[in-house]
Amino acid sequence: MTGKLVVVGTGPGNPGQTTPETLAAIAAAEMFFGYGPYLDRLDLRPDQKRMASDNREEIDRARAALNAAAGGASVCVVSGGDPGVFAMAAAICEAVETGPETWRRLDIAVLPGVTAMLAVAARAGAPLGHDFCAISLSDNLKPWDVIERRLRAVADAGLVTALYNPVSKARPWQLPTAFKILREILPVTTPVIFGRAIGRPDERFAVVPLGEAEHQHADMATCVIIGSAETRVIERPGRDPLVYSPRGVGV
Repeated sequence: MTGKLVVVGTGPGNPGQTTPETLAAIAAAEMFFGYGPYLDRLDLRPDQKRMASDNREEIDRARAALNAAAGGASVCVVSGGDPGVFAMAAAICEAVETGPETWRRLDIAVLPGVTAMLAVAARAGAPLGHDFCAISLSDNLKPWDVIERRLRAVADAGLVTALYNPVSKARPWQLPTAFKILREILPVTTPVIFGRAIGRPDERFAVVPLGEAEHQHADMATCVIIGSAETRVIERPGRDPLVYSPRGVGV
């Protein structure tokens, strides 16, 4: 008997930003695998089984979910944001690639969600209005020198950059180091956007120039968007500024 596995993202945390397609998949599933706080966002029925695990156990979680699906269960693997952006969809694919042949025969679906940088960008205006990229500052799965090379490359190329996993208790130095690197390339007036829990009652949002950006504005749940030299700020009396990157460059 073979079940089904679907990988979903609940969005940045505001229930209104969970897609109808994802809500339908959640309603149809029997078993749920995910990081505990993400599973806490779900309103599960008594007949739906919750399998919570630590956020650093992605591969073990993926294998457990695939085993359950191979045993016939209807499985939902839950991420925050979009499951394909620094989240569980990649872990599922990695597990399938190195796992038993039976996992390759499973019905596996990945549903798109609203990732953090989209929520933060919408809150700010349109900082992703032109070319952009996303980089995780976590060096758990890649060396820090790779992160430094990528930061320099994208800043030099004029890309707006969204930083995921910007700081943690174990690595408080990485975000200020990233700012130092970017100040060597970008104007100190370049806008930096800090967005945490956007759309939730406890959201935190700030726009500061790169020359004044500090790591104290961020934690692991913050998405930081750093503009390009083209990105502009429109000040508005009594309101947060609008930040946008013009659709054209040099025009």
